[in-house]
Amino acid sequence: MQLGAFSVSLAVKDLQASLEFYRKFGFTVFGGNSKNWAILKNGDHIIGLFQGMFDKNILTFNPGWDQNAQNVDAFTDVRELQKQLKADGVAMLTEADETTAGPASFMVADPDGNTILVDQHR
Repeated sequence: MQLGAFSVSLAVKDLQASLEFYRKFGFTVFGGNSKNWAILKNGDHIIGLFQGMFDKNILTFNPGWDQNAQNVDAFTDVRELQKQLKADGVAMLTEADETTAGPASFMVADPDGNTILVDQHR
């Protein structure tokens, strides 16, 4: 199962304070809008900081991307990943429309209630 790029998406109270904190760990801004979200990178490690966008932290996988948000040639489509997980008995919180192609996402929760987002951008 190819899940693509991995990051942790953190729900933060103060984007600027969080940016300052993670810069001390060597993270630099890789993307975002500087208003309420930023993507930080340190080597292959990626953290998304999201202020007011969701209420808890999320593990995020991006099929079709590498750790530099660059397209990869061969990847498993999000709908195929969803089908495989459903066949293995994983309950979906949200689902990708399996009749479509291109960008889509689904969400699941692990046994401890941690949210996992599989978010395909292409």
